[in-house]
Amino acid sequence: MTDDAVISLLIVDDHPVVLDGLRGMFESAPGFTVLGEAPNGVEAVRKAAALDPDVILMDLRMPGGSGVDAIRELTRRGARSKVLVLTTYDTDSDTLPAIEAGATGYLLKDAPRGELFTAVRAAAEGRTVLSPAVASRLVSAVRAPAPGKEPLSAREREVLALVARGTSNREIARELFISEATVKTHLTHLYAKLGVKDRAAAVAVAYDRGILG
Repeated sequence: MTDDAVISLLIVDDHPVVLDGLRGMFESAPGFTVLGEAPNGVEAVRKAAALDPDVILMDLRMPGGSGVDAIRELTRRGARSKVLVLTTYDTDSDTLPAIEAGATGYLLKDAPRGELFTAVRAAAEGRTVLSPAVASRLVSAVRAPAPGKEPLSAREREVLALVARGTSNREIARELFISEATVKTHLTHLYAKLGVKDRAAAVAVAYDRGILG
């Protein structure tokens, strides 16, 4: 996505005041357009299919359909939209299921305006975005016993560095002159070595251990 591209948004929250505030904030800022709003996860999935936004700002706890269920369904459908969770909750029971379901990032609602804009831009590019509090919780939850763990190979570090930049498997394959199947094999191996299950957790643990920095 180029710097001057306009990022389209779908905002999902069950509080009208929050919806109005977020819509006003993004519509008054250059580089963003709000395509629609949804009050729950079920409606979010329906509107995402109809509007095809670049980024979905997703609350988690909503009557009539939770955010995690919506993220899981969007992932199952192979939706193009990136999901950035924006919620007041940072407990393990909220954070981990959302990331595991396929969320690209996770921010808390007290994030400063500039941080939110930056996070949306990063999410639109496919880069993982985690608030410091959430990253800390995620690392604690997924950290494997470190002693005796096999170190990452040079190639696995290269793959991980590209993952941290939000690079897709296809782009990684092209950049490193290897096949997508080989990229997936490297990812499987580095996930096992880091004791994680997905890209976001791998990046969080790698930063925590100083593998990336």
